[in-house]
Amino acid sequence: MPTLFDPIQYGALSAPNRVVMAPLTRARATRAHVPTPIMADYYRQRAGAGLIISEGVGVSQQGMGWPHAAGLWNEEQVEGWRGVTDAVHQAGGRILAQLWHMGRLVHSSVTGEQPVGPSALTAPGHAHSYDGNKPYEQPRALGLDELPGIAATFAQAARNAIAAGFDGVQIHGANGYLIDEFLRDGANHRTDAYGGSPENRVRLLREVTQAVAGAVGAGRTALRLSLNGASQGTDDSDPASLSLAVAQALEPIGIAFLELRELKPGGTRGASDVPRQSPLIRQHFSGKLVLNSDYDAQSAQADLASGLADGISFGRPFIGNPDLVDRLRTGAPLNPARADLFYTQGAEGYTDYPAVQAAA
Repeated sequence: MPTLFDPIQYGALSAPNRVVMAPLTRARATRAHVPTPIMADYYRQRAGAGLIISEGVGVSQQGMGWPHAAGLWNEEQVEGWRGVTDAVHQAGGRILAQLWHMGRLVHSSVTGEQPVGPSALTAPGHAHSYDGNKPYEQPRALGLDELPGIAATFAQAARNAIAAGFDGVQIHGANGYLIDEFLRDGANHRTDAYGGSPENRVRLLREVTQAVAGAVGAGRTALRLSLNGASQGTDDSDPASLSLAVAQALEPIGIAFLELRELKPGGTRGASDVPRQSPLIRQHFSGKLVLNSDYDAQSAQADLASGLADGISFGRPFIGNPDLVDRLRTGAPLNPARADLFYTQGAEGYTDYPAVQAAA
């Protein structure tokens, strides 16, 4: 049976172990959404992961609503990311850019325009802004004539990612952002070809994935989804039917891997009693499957051993433990991550966590 520390091939991507660093927004870019040198230090420190998936990277100004998050739609941003990818590669690592459109969770004070979504339904809760938290705004429903442009924007961001030195890309289709909003009927009330049945709601996901795979190769294209339970106000009435439609849409494209963030009862950052969808997806999707959410070394190994997962992604454990792979291998204790410093702009709580050897 495979272990966490065995090599694996994800499409065109070779990984020396099956520990994946999950995407983690950390808000260390400039207000122009350009990566900063400190970000190169952060990712370089974590190059021991089999694969690093970057924080969410905005595909356009329209979709980039998180303060101090980085983008990939202009040359200045591409050049900034080159410093990050060079640092990771020099340390022996591999890194994917996670392509992100925040949909209705954008705030106009960050982007300068009204948010967009599948339907004119306001998300519950508050958006982050440069002036603190603000109530979400009512989005504008995207027109049919705009949707080909959304797919083209993702494809161009993918080309920019490769130009910036990334080894591949991951499409962000999870956590209540634009693609997830189209997927799930709690946020998608459309009556056209992109709404109604699960097969229709999957249409934008399929078109974006095909466009990105066509731009950079299916073997360098991955996808992240969250299909069980509500996420930032986005939910679905029939997760099993949606999961089946997703698996059937993805199967012929041949992507490098599918990552599923699966909420669990009593989860530490989101919880759900809705059953995990990975067993169903495993029956209809033959590609590599990476699972995420509240794993430790033992539960990760169990899902690898059962054949349910090919790899396991860890998020918050990587924040406090740049050498997480070594700690999992040796059983060394983990540094706790300081949540109060997750989204600040300095080195504290970002690049100052000690490795095992330094702590000793």
